[in-house]
Amino acid sequence: GVRGAVVRVTEPVLAEITIEETQVTAGGGTLLSRLVTEAARAGLGGVEHLVGIPGTVGGAVVGNSGGRQGDIGQLVQSIRVLDQDGKVAVRRGDELSFAYRRSGIQDLLVLSVTLQLQRDDSEELTRRMRKNWIMKRSTQPLADQSAGCIFRNPRGLSAGALIEQSGLKNAAVGKARVSERHANFIVTEPGAVATDVEQLIERIRTTVAQKYSIDLDLEIRVW
Repeated sequence: GVRGAVVRVTEPVLAEITIEETQVTAGGGTLLSRLVTEAARAGLGGVEHLVGIPGTVGGAVVGNSGGRQGDIGQLVQSIRVLDQDGKVAVRRGDELSFAYRRSGIQDLLVLSVTLQLQRDDSEELTRRMRKNWIMKRSTQPLADQSAGCIFRNPRGLSAGALIEQSGLKNAAVGKARVSERHANFIVTEPGAVATDVEQLIERIRTTVAQKYSIDLDLEIRVW
């Protein structure tokens, strides 16, 4: 378990999406997949390449989710956050120190995010979104239960390739296993517990470090 209070952002007010011109504001609890779909429907481009990434908008901003076509942090105009003292503040995007799978948002609850998008053809956006989805589905375990990529890519290298070349595809601990489709994903079956995933992560890190002298850095956050 977690020693402390866990706040799950599920209230409808924290999952609303509003659109004003080319700016989209989404509650921190909004599913990222819904934001991508709503933006495409409204003819606003910039987030269609984020299709297939699990989780919420708030989580995506904290971890600066993205891919080859860019990261969400590049689009952030501002965020509203709640700190541990219960105070609400607004932070500008240029204050958030976005970097590869990182941000300057620490120990804050993301209430809402405002993104600056651009006008585009809705049908063309939908086409690109579907193309991205098909490409990701062919290489990632999107139909399985996972938290997305587990490790950040070391500079100039692929974490998934390092794990695969270490012979760890399909390696398992309990009900958690390394995806056969993409080795940087850990997928779980019913009955999996957090310790299954944690022990598998440690096994992966140890094996890769022994074989390549590379320490894999977590992309996910473990409490």
